[in-house]
Amino acid sequence: MARDQYQDTDENDYTSSRETKKDSAARSRRKDLGISCMLNTELGAVMAVIRRPPLDPTSQFFVPEENVDPTILQSLKSLRALLFNTQQEWRTVDPSIYLTPFLQVIQGDDIPAAATGIALSAILKVLTLEIFDEKTPGVKEGINSIVIGITTCRLEKIDSTSEDAVMLKILQVLTGVMKHRTSVLLTDHAVCTVVNTCFQVVQQSASRGDLLQRSARYTMHELIQIIFSRLPEIEVKQGEDSESESDGHDVDVGGNLDSGYGVRCAVDIFHFLCSLLNVVQVVETESSSFQAADEDVQLFALVLINSAIEWSGDEIGRHPKLLRMIRDDLFHHLIHYGIRSSPLVLSMICSTVLNIYHFLRRFIRLQLEAFFVYVLLRVAALGSPLPLQEVALEGIINFCRQPTFIIEAFVNYDCDPLCRSIFEDTGKLLCKNTFPVASPATASQVQAFEGLATMIHNIADNIDREDDLSPFDPYPAEITEYRPFWEEKSQDHELESWVEFVRVRKAQKKKILIAANHFNRDEKKGLDYLKLSKLVSDPPDPKAHAFFFRYAPGLDKNMIGDYLGDPDQFHVLVLKEFTDTFNFSGMILDTALRTFLETFRLPGESQKIQRILESFSEKFYDQQSTDTFATKDAVFILCYSLIMLNTDQHNPQVRKKMTEEEFIRNNRAINGGQDLPREYLSELFCSISNNAITLFGQPGVQVDMNPSRWIELMNRSNYTQPLVLSNFDRRLGRDMFACIAGPSVASLSAFFEHTDEEEFLHECVEVLFSIARIAQYGLEDTLDELLASFCKYTTLLNPYASAEETLFVFSNDMKPKMATLAVFTIANNFGESIRGGWGNIVDCLLKLKRLKLLPQSVIEFDTASPSSSDIPKESESAIIFPARNPKFGSRQASSTISRFSHFLSLDSTEDSLSLNMSEFEQNLKIIKQCHIGNIFSNSSNLPDEALFNLGRSLIFAAAGKGQKFSTPIEEEETVGFCWDLVIAIALANIQRFQEFWPNFHDYMLAVTQFPMFSPIPFAEKAIICLSKVCLKLLSTYRHEKFPEELIFKSINLMWKLDKEILDSCCELITQSASKILIEYPANLQTQLGWKSVLHLLSVTGRHPETYDQGVETLIMLLSDGTHVSRINYAYCIDCAFGFIALKNSPLDKNLKILDLMADSVNLLIQWYRNQFSESGNSFSVASNTSNSSMEDNSKGIGSLNFAMNLFLKLGEAFRKTSLARREEMRNHAILSLKRSFTLAEELDLTSTNCINCFNLVLFAMVDDLHEKMLEYSRRENSEREMRSMEGTLKISMELLTDVYLQFLKQISASPGFRTFWLGVLRRMDTCMKADLGEFGKSTVQELIPDLLRKMITQMKEKEILVRKEGEDLWEITYIQIQWIAPSLKDELFPEEIF
Repeated sequence: MARDQYQDTDENDYTSSRETKKDSAARSRRKDLGISCMLNTELGAVMAVIRRPPLDPTSQFFVPEENVDPTILQSLKSLRALLFNTQQEWRTVDPSIYLTPFLQVIQGDDIPAAATGIALSAILKVLTLEIFDEKTPGVKEGINSIVIGITTCRLEKIDSTSEDAVMLKILQVLTGVMKHRTSVLLTDHAVCTVVNTCFQVVQQSASRGDLLQRSARYTMHELIQIIFSRLPEIEVKQGEDSESESDGHDVDVGGNLDSGYGVRCAVDIFHFLCSLLNVVQVVETESSSFQAADEDVQLFALVLINSAIEWSGDEIGRHPKLLRMIRDDLFHHLIHYGIRSSPLVLSMICSTVLNIYHFLRRFIRLQLEAFFVYVLLRVAALGSPLPLQEVALEGIINFCRQPTFIIEAFVNYDCDPLCRSIFEDTGKLLCKNTFPVASPATASQVQAFEGLATMIHNIADNIDREDDLSPFDPYPAEITEYRPFWEEKSQDHELESWVEFVRVRKAQKKKILIAANHFNRDEKKGLDYLKLSKLVSDPPDPKAHAFFFRYAPGLDKNMIGDYLGDPDQFHVLVLKEFTDTFNFSGMILDTALRTFLETFRLPGESQKIQRILESFSEKFYDQQSTDTFATKDAVFILCYSLIMLNTDQHNPQVRKKMTEEEFIRNNRAINGGQDLPREYLSELFCSISNNAITLFGQPGVQVDMNPSRWIELMNRSNYTQPLVLSNFDRRLGRDMFACIAGPSVASLSAFFEHTDEEEFLHECVEVLFSIARIAQYGLEDTLDELLASFCKYTTLLNPYASAEETLFVFSNDMKPKMATLAVFTIANNFGESIRGGWGNIVDCLLKLKRLKLLPQSVIEFDTASPSSSDIPKESESAIIFPARNPKFGSRQASSTISRFSHFLSLDSTEDSLSLNMSEFEQNLKIIKQCHIGNIFSNSSNLPDEALFNLGRSLIFAAAGKGQKFSTPIEEEETVGFCWDLVIAIALANIQRFQEFWPNFHDYMLAVTQFPMFSPIPFAEKAIICLSKVCLKLLSTYRHEKFPEELIFKSINLMWKLDKEILDSCCELITQSASKILIEYPANLQTQLGWKSVLHLLSVTGRHPETYDQGVETLIMLLSDGTHVSRINYAYCIDCAFGFIALKNSPLDKNLKILDLMADSVNLLIQWYRNQFSESGNSFSVASNTSNSSMEDNSKGIGSLNFAMNLFLKLGEAFRKTSLARREEMRNHAILSLKRSFTLAEELDLTSTNCINCFNLVLFAMVDDLHEKMLEYSRRENSEREMRSMEGTLKISMELLTDVYLQFLKQISASPGFRTFWLGVLRRMDTCMKADLGEFGKSTVQELIPDLLRKMITQMKEKEILVRKEGEDLWEITYIQIQWIAPSLKDELFPEEIF
């Protein structure tokens, strides 16, 4: 069953296939029948028209049937007989069978016009229906026969109306032929014939109807498109690759009988199109009608040339002959007519060159340079006719719009010492044309501005690409070694190496310009500069000098000629190398001589002229393309003859001019004994007579592209490397803009100033943003200049306008608002590129502050730290600093510029009224869009240099630089505002505080040197702000101690400017110092920090409102003792004494402090025992230590000397306190000192230490108390004070005795014990003999004997005071006792017998 199913299926498929074939055959038969019917119809129509009697038998165009060639009628009848009897498909029938009858009609002499038209229609139908194809037998002959028949159509006996109709049919058939699929089988000659025929119709239609002319031009355009669109399909065969083949022997590529037409016809057609541009004779004609016709032909030719280039594209580069025609013939014509044509023709020329650039720029490096130099830059310059100038500017702008043009122009021309700086010249030309001198800007100025904007946007978009991996910091290109500046390097090398090479060549080019300037003033200096700049080798290379003289622009031509003609051997070598830089191939003698002499002026000395001409003659002879000259001497002689002829023909002083015959006769037998060809000499004579050899090339003189210069350019292009196709590198982009930075800034600023149209203002701002993007890469000065200009346009910096006037202008003019928003947007997003510009920005900001345009909410700053609650969110100037907006700050400026799309939406009157917004509210809304707070809150993104300049501007402004204050209140608010912003910067950059704050401190030092500087309110506000920064720094522990020292140096600097500042800021100082000592004492690590904080704390005691908080802070610090260390101990003692010494301070607080001071000796003992075990024993070298000897810690903190120094510091504090006015304090101080000495015994004091304690503390205290007691005794009514002081003196004498006995062992071991003991006795004697005047004897006298008895007894018991040989201690003591207390003599010295 399955097998039967399969069999049925196969049978069904077979039946279906047979039916399909039958249907296909039926359709084919129907199609062939249709073709037969169509041909029959056309044949019938042709024959009917031929036989039809005319409407006007007397017409001159009437052709009787008997006059028609009978073979034509017979051919038509034969074809009719075959139409329905053919046994094969029409596709396989030779086309000539059914085409020939119609072609005979078309070519017939006496055929009516109507018949010719019908025959043409029949041919067109055959082509349209595609009856034959490329596989049809005889198709090649058939398609070519159509071309021959159509192009030989006879139209002698046709009226003008019918002729126009026939011509239209001819155009349609020609188009149909070229569009037919078999057109590829046409021969090159046939294609050229088609184009030529079409152009003939174009020419003939000029005097006929507009329809025919338009149709002919359109057909010509279509033909060019068809022919050149096939160029990519044509294979380049061996033989065409060489460009050296003569033009008369082109290889027929694709043009043989097998493959049809090829590149030969393309070359011929393109040559024909180029020839249409050559209208020199017509241009010289004075008839205006001919000029219009010529322009029309030129435009038509340019349109066709453009079409050919567009459709063939870069395939032209594969065909050397076609490429050579574009590089030579076409460009020569375009440059020649570019400066001699109308605006319309110039526009088409620019479009043509742009198209060539698109597809073939690698091959037109020098030609493109010439087009810019001799056409675009010259015509676009100021002074040219305005219409031409606008067209040239538009041409330049179109080039600048190309993605890679400006970078390629810079790399290939600006960085090549042998080429003109096309990019730089173009940029400066646009800047010059942009610069307005009055308002409003002209159309050409607007056009130039658009071009400049396009150029800058292009650089910015490419330099700021995220995928560019080149370095962000463009280091300067330096010439480190000699490298021939004329040698090029291909791009095949590694990218980094190639970029470096290009940048070095640009540096070489700059040096060459400088050397040329030096050379023109002093030859030796110029050549020395070449050697200094490593542009020539050492020893010198003649070739380097030769290329310098040949290509350095602006050189003095007279000096070059004198140098080259010098007989010095090196100069002769330079001359030879200089001549070798020329290529005279293809030039006749006078052209070569003109080219040679354009580069310098011949010197006047005959010997120098001879040397120069000999070198030229040798070079020309070697490169002559024919055998005209037998020897180089013949060239030399003829050169002299030409120079003499030039003088004879063009010197007005020569009256009798040389004739051609005389010139030829004078040059007989100079060519190796033979005559030169007469025609050659005649041509030279005519050339010199009609066109003098003129010295071009003088600086500032424009030159034209003459034939000799063009030949030289073509010769040079044969060995010049192709144009380098380059992508952007940000280092090259930076170098590019640096070339035009100055003029660009000036032009942009002036254009913004003189324009009032919103569109242009917005474009100016966008250009400003683009420049900011470029300036990120080492062009900060440029951005600073631009910001200075735009800040001026904000009207906020007008020193002569009042606040009311400034506010009025700002409110009623859009330009100041845009400038303000632009300036602050730049500051927000490109602050890292701003240097000196911060000064202008800060000035604008302060002016906005004075105008009340900065509301409290305009800036908010979130400290974002754990201790943020410690610092008030709102600053003194009522400014709140905002958190960073993440959408800004990137290198890309898209979000920045987009802000301007919404800018000034509220500036229109209608919107303002609809929203009920006042003028002031509108201004506030604009200022809010500036996001001023982000400048400071995001300052952490700024590099160091930008941050330094921002801080400098704020600090200088706070000091009054550049500011004018109308009232003291305004000054105080401004200073406070500036310091608030400094706080914002410091807090935002707290992590790199030590990098930027040293500069900030230096700025503070600098402002103190300003003339008329006043520390109030500058230093007063600074103290407040610096305290907040200090709290922020100390809120967290930091391993680095330098930031702490930096901030305290600044704080100390400020309060030392005016010590009254401490009093005016006492409350904030108290809060800050207390917070530090209570909450962050562990984070205070430096001597300077502790000294500063404790000093500020001691100052707080001066004011009753802050005394309690200050003293409690100190008591807590000393009571806890945890944070009292070796580095801050001395400052704690100083602070404590500062509180104790205050007048009217609470006694209980003072006594408490004295007790804590005495207890602190335990810390000294602990440190002494632990030696170096305690942390925090390192000292910063940068600490601002005092002059006290106790701070000399270079010996080691754990040593006894250091502990002793601290103990002496404590003792001195007690000694000073012992002189206080209140007796309780004096006595308590002495008791505390006694307690301190008692504890100090564990310090293991040496004899020297002990004696120092006595000299500096105890002796000084006794002496001071004794002097004080005597002073009171001399005053009237002061007995009470005197007795009180006397009681303190008694306590001090007892202390002296006790301490003496406590350390007697150590003291007695000292070599100076004798002197020390005499000092003790002397003070006993002084107190014993104190004279209190009217108050009687002192009660101290009663105490002294007891004290002496006690001391001497102990000394005897310890065998210190005993008789010894060689010592007089005993005798001296005995004598002193006799003087001090004679009553003790017998008691203490009973054994003494005299």
